[in-house]
Amino acid sequence: MNIKSLLLGSAAALAAVSGAQAADAIVAAEPEPMEYVRVCDAFGTGYFYIPGTETCLKLSGFIRVQGSFGRDAVTSRYNGNVDGPAGTVATSDWDVFSRAYVAWDAKSDTEYGTLTGFFAAEFNADNDSDIGDSDFIDVDEAYIQLGGLKAGFFYSWWDKGLNGETDTLGNFTEFNSIAYLYDGGTFQAGVSVDELEGTVTTRDNGVGIAGIVSASLGGVSFDLLGGFDTEMEEGAIRGLLSADLGPGVFQIAGIWASNPNAYWAQSEWTVAASYRFNATDKLAITPGAQYFGSLQDSLTSFGNDDAWRAGVTVDYKITEGLATRVSVQYEDEDNGDDQVFGFVRLQRDF
Repeated sequence: MNIKSLLLGSAAALAAVSGAQAADAIVAAEPEPMEYVRVCDAFGTGYFYIPGTETCLKLSGFIRVQGSFGRDAVTSRYNGNVDGPAGTVATSDWDVFSRAYVAWDAKSDTEYGTLTGFFAAEFNADNDSDIGDSDFIDVDEAYIQLGGLKAGFFYSWWDKGLNGETDTLGNFTEFNSIAYLYDGGTFQAGVSVDELEGTVTTRDNGVGIAGIVSASLGGVSFDLLGGFDTEMEEGAIRGLLSADLGPGVFQIAGIWASNPNAYWAQSEWTVAASYRFNATDKLAITPGAQYFGSLQDSLTSFGNDDAWRAGVTVDYKITEGLATRVSVQYEDEDNGDDQVFGFVRLQRDF
């Protein structure tokens, strides 16, 4: 009886140990804590917190397909709006290209104001070749901003134009710069120091100084902008007025330059105007016109010829994030051939 009891007790003990070992084998490890992406609404829509930080990041961009037409498939020397890949050499009267634009915008709050790091790049494809495809990669902007202080490669205040595609109101509009803008809401004032290297073929040590004063009240705003090119020792001033009028926006601008310089070189003076008519929530029609007085005839001087341009731009929002734009412009220059040019564009924003 004692032997039987001993055997039964040993078997029970072995079973208990085996069961305990089996139970231990299937116990799941404690899961690691997960941190989900959080929405950041402090700086507007589209931002989210980078996990583990208090920095907010926004990714945005667009995909564009555009067909341009006109003499040699590029615009005249007075127009910078009908764009194509930088460095394009025109060989025909029409051209199609595609562009991918991607932007990263990182923001965080500091004791000195909002800290921003911004980078945007363009990837252009004109045709499937080295010169038509891979060579057309462009850093569009790359800068750091803390409060009103901004440093890096970015668009200057001269880049601002009128609605539509008719006007040209700047010569070179993107520099490596240091700028400060005071923003008082309805009143703004700023100054920038711009590196002008490469803006003219003979320029080696050019530095530019630009300043702006802006005011807005209700549906009316006004900008007064000036720029001085220290190497050419010439400058230009520009005024731009915008006003809500009826079912749209009326804009008018004028420029005067002492002689050709990095900020304005097309003519001694010019006047441009446009009216964006918002026909529906999806359709906008913008006629515009511009007159150029005393066109540039050399690197350092203006001549006696004038030119004028008139055209229309049509924007249609197909659906959320997808829109098309059609531009048709006519230009006539003294002692030159008149021309019709423009483009048809399809763009998906995200």
